[in-house]
Parts: sequence; C-alpha cells; structure tokens
Amino acid sequence: MPEDWRHGGFGLYLHWPFCQAKCPYCDFNSHVVDHIDEDRWARAYLSEIARLGAETEGRVLNSVFFGGGTPSMMSADLVDRLLRAIRATWPASNDIEITLEANPTSTEADRFEGYRAAGVNRVSLGMQALNDTDLRRLGRMHSVREAMRALDIARDTFDRISFDLIYARQDQTLQDWTAELTLALSFAGEHLSLYQLTIEDGTVFGARAARGQLRGLPDEDSGADLYFATQTLCEEAGLPAYETSNHAKPGQESLHNRIYWQSGDYVGIGPGAQGRLTLGGARYATATPLAPLAWLRAVETTGAGEEPREALSADEHLTEMLLMGLRLTEGLDRTRLAANGYDAANPKERELVDLGLIAEDPDRLRVTRNGRPVLNGVLRSLLS
Repeated sequence: MPEDWRHGGFGLYLHWPFCQAKCPYCDFNSHVVDHIDEDRWARAYLSEIARLGAETEGRVLNSVFFGGGTPSMMSADLVDRLLRAIRATWPASNDIEITLEANPTSTEADRFEGYRAAGVNRVSLGMQALNDTDLRRLGRMHSVREAMRALDIARDTFDRISFDLIYARQDQTLQDWTAELTLALSFAGEHLSLYQLTIEDGTVFGARAARGQLRGLPDEDSGADLYFATQTLCEEAGLPAYETSNHAKPGQESLHNRIYWQSGDYVGIGPGAQGRLTLGGARYATATPLAPLAWLRAVETTGAGEEPREALSADEHLTEMLLMGLRLTEGLDRTRLAANGYDAANPKERELVDLGLIAEDPDRLRVTRNGRPVLNGVLRSLLS
C-alpha cells in the first residue's frame, strides 16, 4: 500500500466556494456572498500551496482542477497567481491537465482568454439543459443562447472542452431527452458529462420533494430507460462511457477525475476540499472546514486550513479502491487488487458474474453494461 497511489497519479484540487446563486438541486459546498476579498483569499490559497507542497516535495503533478462553487467567478489575475505558485512548487508532467469549471454566462465567458493565458488548458461548462424552461427550473442564470456563445468561445480558446447536462428532469420524456442529447452530441467535442438528477437532502429540491411539491420526476423504470438510451446514443456518436456519468472519445478522458477513480493521491485546498495523501507509508484522508470564513481564518491564524487527518486502514483503502474504481468502465487491475488484500475467491463475485453484473475477466474486475445502473447494489454485495 505505501506506493499504491502511483498507479493513479498525483493531482491538486482547489475549491472556490462562491456562486452567484445557489441552484435548487445542488448539495455542493457553495455560498452566495455580496463581496469577495480576492487578495485575502489569494494569500490563504498560496499559504496552503506552500504548506502542502513541502509535504509532497518532488512529486510530479499530473493535474490541477479548479472546482466549486463557480471558479469562473475568479479573476484571471487570481488564477494566474495561483498557477504560478503551483508551477513553482511541483514539477509538472509534460501533459499536465489544468481544468477550470465555468458557468456559461456572458460575463464569465469574457474571462476565458485570461484563464488560457494563465495556463488553463481545459474548461468544463455547466450547461445543464438545452431549453430555457428547464434551465429556469434548475435555477440556472444563463439561457441556451448564452450557453452556446460560451461554448463557441471556449472551443476557440482552450485545447480541450467539456460540458455537463442533467437528465431525468421534471416532465422529461424519453423522446425529449433523446432529442436533446442528439443535439448535444452534434457539437459535444471530445468529452461530455451526463448526470441523472438526484434529489439530495438539504437542498431546495429535497425540501420540495419532502412536501410532495416536486412533481413529474421519472420512476425507476423510466430512469433506467433514460440511462440506457444515453449509453446507446453516446456510443453511436463515438463518446462511450468511461465512467458512470462521463463519456469521451478514446484518449480524451479527464485526467484529474481518473486520479480519484484510480485511487491516486491528490491535495485538496479550500473550504470543504477533501484529499488523499500517502505520507510515511500511510494513506491519509484529508478534509477542510466547510464554512468559507472558518477555513480562511484557520489558515490565517493557525497556518493550516485542515481538519485533523485520519489514517486509512488497509481495509478502508481497499474499500475505497472498489467504490471508486468500479465506476470506471475498464474496472480495476486484479493484480493491484490482490496486492491490496482483495480475495479473488470472493463468493459474492461469482454470484454477480452469474447474474451478468460483473464481467468474467481474469485480468480485471469490472462491472458489465447491465451492472452499471445498479452499481451501488453490486458494491454492497462485493463489500458484504
């Protein structure tokens, strides 16, 4: 286990916690504020980059991901300051991927050139829907027209682009989604993230659902039909699923997200950011305070915006490997699994193979096409 992270690589996640508005389906750590002191936030981020860089000195950085919240609310100058510090702290791989999540409003699209100059080479656009009625229902602040303009600017500016769509929305029929996805695939480029709407506790949608006021959501069978239609259309368009919710042309998968799914190491900086670090032969789960000001003050007063670390046991590490790795279409290498304590004679695996949910593959443990929609059940069975 000491050097197992090298199979997945090394990345940096930087969380920007602010948004213009809180979307009713969102359970991410995002906050709406009237004023942001960028210089103060920059000092805190730079302090954490230096602290964590000293712990991981000499590691080659494979990816940087600005997530949120809405990182495209950051000025290009702030992104430039942070990337300069990151480059000075870690050696970068030759093909380093530097991604920034962006909302496709006209204001934020106008910053794209500055992000590119700072070193961002991949942008992920939160388009979410291709009709204005559903965008309003989802609480989005852009129109389809603005989204398409932002996509055109992104395509002209960055080496790689991706965008997100949410399906299984209220009153969305299979025919509706098939037409919308077909349109999206006509201009999707090399990567597409497609998420089935889930109703989370603690969100506006969650509260509405509890009151019986969120009508028109698909039942389980309709949701499965939407899922399988999604897989078929994307495969036919040359963007097969490489992970539960992500589709790409071969070779265009997100490098950063693969670090998570392949149980690599990653530094997490910012309010609510999590990380995994292998240090001194132990693998640690890192976490940070959720509240933006709590994180900021912790960095300023103690020199570390981090909660006490938790060392993962070998069993916990193996469980994480399965939870994350089986999301990948390619699954997990059995030699690596065995080195981390997985029992190849697990009787539950044989049962799942007989049910057609796990592939009969001597080299890799992977879920079949029929198993992917019920992945949580597959995992519960394997881990029982």
